[in-house]
Amino acid sequence: MLLSVVDAKQSLEGRQDYKETDETKLEKNKEDIEKKMSSLDEIAAEGSGITSENTSENDSHKVAQNTSAVSMTKAQRHMSLYFALCTKNHTLLHQVFCIYGQAPKAVKQAVHRHIPILVRTIGSSSSELLQVISDPPQGSENLLMQVLHILTEGRTPSRDLIMTVKQLYESKLKDAGILIPMLSSLSKEEVLPIFPRLVDLPLDKFQTALARILQGSVHTGPALTPAEVLVAIHAIDPEKDGIPLKKVTDACSACFEQRTVFTQQVLAKVLNQLVEQTPLPLLFMRTVIQAIGAFPTLVDFVMEILSRLVSKQIWKLPKLWVGFLKCAYQTKPHSYRVLLQLPAPQLENALNKHPTLRVPLSSYASQPGIRPALSRATLVVLGLAQDSQPVNSISSTPQSMNAGVSGQSTT
Repeated sequence: MLLSVVDAKQSLEGRQDYKETDETKLEKNKEDIEKKMSSLDEIAAEGSGITSENTSENDSHKVAQNTSAVSMTKAQRHMSLYFALCTKNHTLLHQVFCIYGQAPKAVKQAVHRHIPILVRTIGSSSSELLQVISDPPQGSENLLMQVLHILTEGRTPSRDLIMTVKQLYESKLKDAGILIPMLSSLSKEEVLPIFPRLVDLPLDKFQTALARILQGSVHTGPALTPAEVLVAIHAIDPEKDGIPLKKVTDACSACFEQRTVFTQQVLAKVLNQLVEQTPLPLLFMRTVIQAIGAFPTLVDFVMEILSRLVSKQIWKLPKLWVGFLKCAYQTKPHSYRVLLQLPAPQLENALNKHPTLRVPLSSYASQPGIRPALSRATLVVLGLAQDSQPVNSISSTPQSMNAGVSGQSTT
């Protein structure tokens, strides 16, 4: 195809009116060029079958390199001509997308190199370009993504472009990645429904999406605040939403890496919101532990969170209970006050799971200002009181025995 385009170019260069913009002449050239687009693969074919059985590996490598360079040069030269014509007749652009999927590497490289100028010249107001975006040929996804990034780079995408891309995502291309260039211009109500799908993307793409969401547009501001992002991540149900748990935890960790955005104040606000949710989010305790690791000065605030979890009977949620105990262990001695709020059976369970806590916790509980406030059952667990059987249970034994004897004598 591109070799044939050269023939067209040579015939055009022979005429003085080559640069004229008369649409009649452009239309005349269009038919000839479109027919010849089908021979694009000739460039790649030039490099095939040129090595004999006796050719050494080094020679083959050199030949391949030379062929690649020649193919790349030709592709660049011929594509430049075709793209120049596309700026005058936007309908020609569709053919570029059609041949892209099956095109050899040299041609794809030429397309990626020339497409930015072409797309910026055409602009998102072009109905022909919007038509291509609404129904991209199979195999042209990489080219489509480049076009979308070009159209949104440093500018607010038109509403027509946003609607076209959203419709493409909802109806044909179920890849949330194509929405990334549009995210900075979407509202909170538009972002939240697709947020789980963004978390399901590869981590690098999610990080790009996160940057767009937090960036927002000059007119509307960010689609979601940092606090809303973390709350949205915790709202994801791996089973219900069909997203691997690791994807959710990775998304959460990606937020913690941006400490200038997800600050101590943001995390405190988020934890305050999440602790009131019923049921508690699956990753809640993991986030509490991450928060205290990132910002140690949050320790007093976290102790209040743990205290509220005791009142919510956190031990009834096995997965979260494990995280609660891990957090309490990592934040000792600050957590001693919270641990002593646990009912005796749960305190015993905690000390069995983390036996090294028993001695220092007992020592803490022995203080005159603390011991009087503790229940006898708690003191027994800590080894600060003897486990004695209540008087009523002891006296009940002979009474029962007497009753039994009396019953037998009556009989």
